[in-house]
Amino acid sequence: MTALSGKVQTVLGLVEPSQLGRTMTHEHLTMTFECCYFPPAPGDKMIAEAPIEMKNLHWLRQNPYSCHENLLLWQETDAVREELLCYRRAGGGTIVENTTTGIARNLPVLRQLAKDTDVHIIAGAGYYVDVTHSEETRKSTVEKLTDIIVSEVLHGADGTDIRCGVIGEIGTSWPITESERKVLRATAHAQTQLGCPVIIHPGRNPAAPAEVVRILQEAGGDISKTVMSHLDRTIFDHGELLEFAKMGSYLEYDLFGTEMLNYPYNMEVDMPSDSQRVQTLAFLVKEGYEDRIVIAHDIHTKNRLTKYGGHGYSHILKNIVPKMLSRGISQNQVDKILIENPKHWLTFK
Repeated sequence: MTALSGKVQTVLGLVEPSQLGRTMTHEHLTMTFECCYFPPAPGDKMIAEAPIEMKNLHWLRQNPYSCHENLLLWQETDAVREELLCYRRAGGGTIVENTTTGIARNLPVLRQLAKDTDVHIIAGAGYYVDVTHSEETRKSTVEKLTDIIVSEVLHGADGTDIRCGVIGEIGTSWPITESERKVLRATAHAQTQLGCPVIIHPGRNPAAPAEVVRILQEAGGDISKTVMSHLDRTIFDHGELLEFAKMGSYLEYDLFGTEMLNYPYNMEVDMPSDSQRVQTLAFLVKEGYEDRIVIAHDIHTKNRLTKYGGHGYSHILKNIVPKMLSRGISQNQVDKILIENPKHWLTFK
């Protein structure tokens, strides 16, 4: 038990869980995704290096990671501020900002955005995937990494007094690297000390989520306070999905708005449409998992913003919720997914 017990920690301080309202559990407001740049096809080099403009938007939606400029979300603070004001007007209350060490976390910007928009913003502690780990991180012991994560929650991160309210998104590759395993064990140890929420970015393989859960469990982590992200690009077989759901984490479908023909990081994946995502949510609800589902957009590139013809942070509230209601998910179940489940997850034990 700590002073955080029963509270949620935002970049502006502690709030009561009942204040959160509708919550997107996995977004980015300022970050760089240059670590995951994917070279364009030889014939597309010119369009990939051109400024973002209307005639290129279809190409960009299909190849978002092959344009350097598109990966620099940190350049769009003014556009993000306007988006958050729209999100607030659409009934949104809270954003969980999943930018961690290695992808240009900027806590002062998050604090200013929260002040400007009255949206609760919760910052993430910890480390992203191995390719973003510094040599110092790779050489650190589990104990050292644990101390850093705990300090980011209790005292502030990146030399500021701005405190993180969730550990994550903790990034893992596939196969999971030794440095990532250390970070996972440190995450579990920090969670044990703090009683805090954790959110995971699993590798792009159907076996990855369960392997992460096993590592966390062996290190003493609380799986009931852990969100497994990106299930919509990871586990497609309904039988395998139910087997994973039994492990007890929150099940996050967080790529709403992302529809592309070829997923460059795993060409075996057929990225689902939003309608297919809603069908999977309806399946999970029917199977009794309405208390374990959370959803978001995972906006992390410029083309997802409305400034560049994207769907923005209000897409779920404006478009997906009506679709959910039309596909047999009740208003009470929608409220669980958007309000109650995030509230329970984000509240410190």
